[in-house]
Order: sequence, then structure tokens, then C-alpha cells
Amino acid sequence: PAEKKVRGISTVFESSRIHTSAIIVSEYSENFSHFEAKKSLGKWMKENGVPGITGIDTRALTKHLRERGTMLGKLKTQSSKVKTTAQKSKLESAENDFYDPNKENLVKRVSLKKPITYRGGKKRVICIDCGVKNNSIREFMKRGVTLIRVPWNYDFIAEGLKFDGVFVSNGPGDPAIMDETVEIIKKCMVKRSPIFGICLGNQLLARASGAKTYKLKYGHRSQNQPCIDLETQKCYVTSQNHGYSVDEKTLPRDFKIWFENINDKTVEGIKHKSKPFFAVQFHPEASPGPMDSEDLFDKFVNML
Repeated sequence: PAEKKVRGISTVFESSRIHTSAIIVSEYSENFSHFEAKKSLGKWMKENGVPGITGIDTRALTKHLRERGTMLGKLKTQSSKVKTTAQKSKLESAENDFYDPNKENLVKRVSLKKPITYRGGKKRVICIDCGVKNNSIREFMKRGVTLIRVPWNYDFIAEGLKFDGVFVSNGPGDPAIMDETVEIIKKCMVKRSPIFGICLGNQLLARASGAKTYKLKYGHRSQNQPCIDLETQKCYVTSQNHGYSVDEKTLPRDFKIWFENINDKTVEGIKHKSKPFFAVQFHPEASPGPMDSEDLFDKFVNML
């Protein structure tokens, strides 16, 4: 679609660029027909340097992954003929070498480099950008909040920034290597500042409280994950995209499990029993997905 921006934030995209390393589709159409479209998916991918492959039985691939769990993979071009044994050995070595994103701080790659302020009302919220989606920013703008978006390891307390609450965003990668962010969240907890986390933010708040996280065998990747609010027994159909979870056995006594995944009983949200700290594993900013948990933003803003 034609990109429009409000206060520097796109109204149609969740980020300024494609963040995935590759795209696999069963069938790719060379023709695009959306009435707002200005370019094809293929052209957009080329502009962003993202490879893709089509003609794949994605259902068979999904079933394979569901049997074996999360796996490393790669896209490769057809190998050219090699003339020597040394060339063949080098080529085979490269083909068997898989990039492992679990060993890298992916948040460092997707977070912004210096603070940005989105001016709104008197209430000021720090957004720790671990890979924040644009719709989270839109939700705060819609509620008249001034949002100060800072890098994942920016110590805004040491810098003397004034704020009324802290939002810890979603993002990629392993929360166990995010020690710098965890230490900043701990400082906020000492100040008893209201804290709201989404996805990775849920895991980081848990780590700051003293809990541990672990990698899921399959991960949750869909727009229809059922989660139950253990306080109200109300079920929400949620949008999710994560590969790690909070270990509920390690959660300290002053925190409680707030939401639970109905399918596998994993932790989908935590809440402090007396202080204004809470987080959810799913995506209430609702892009894509249902909007019935959007009021979590209201809950947080009302705490400020």
C-alpha cells in the first residue's frame, strides 16, 4: 500500500523494513491487485535484500516441523559445478553451515539507536524498544500519552529522564541474554514505576523479578491462540509469535500467573500481587489479530 505517516509512524506497516531473513510461499502470484498497492511483494523484498522461494509444499514443511520442533534452516541457490576436490569440500562445508539466531542478540539488530519522543499529553511513558511494533506506538498516541522510545540498553534512569511509567516491548531472540535490559527494569521496579510488558517484555519482566525462561519446542505462531484470564476465567483468542516462555516454577511468590495458554498450559501473562507491574505474552496491540485485549493499554495508562 501507499505509505502514510502520522507523527513519523506508518499507518499501514508495523515496521520501517522487512525483518525476516527469508520468505517461503507455496504459490506466488506475479500480479498484485490491492487497490492501494504501488509495488509487488517481490519488488519490495528485492529492495530490502530479502530472498524468497515459491513452489514449496508449505503444509508438508509445517507438519515436519511440528513433529521435530523448531529447526535451523536455510535457502540456497543451485550449486554450480566444481572442478576440484578442494572446491567440492569447501562447498559442502558451506552448505552444512547453518546460521543459528539463538546465539546472537537479535534485539540489538532491531532496536533503534537513539531516543525518539512522540509528544502527546502530560503523562510520559518510556518505551524500551526491543523491536516494538508500530501499532503499540499508535495505541499510546491514541490515548494522548507522550511516548519516549529508547534503545534496548539505554539507562534512562541514569540519564535522568522523567517518566510516569515504563513499557517493555515485544522483540526477537532469547531473553536469557538480555542482561542489560533486565538490570534497567530492576531499577524501575525499585522505583515502583508502573510497568507493562508485551511478548519479550513479559519474559524480561519475569527475569527482572528473579524468574527464568526456557525455549519452547514448537513456539506459538498464529492469530488464534486461546488464553484464559485466571482472575476472571474469561478466554481471549490472541495473536502470538514467540519461541520462549516463562518458567512458572521459578516465579517469585510476590508475582502470580495472570494468563495461561489453554493448549499447552504455558505462561501467557504475569502480574505482581501488590505493585503496578504486569505483562502478557501475546499481542494486545492486535496487528494482526483480534482487538478484544486492547484494553490492557487502558489498564496501564490508568495506572500512570
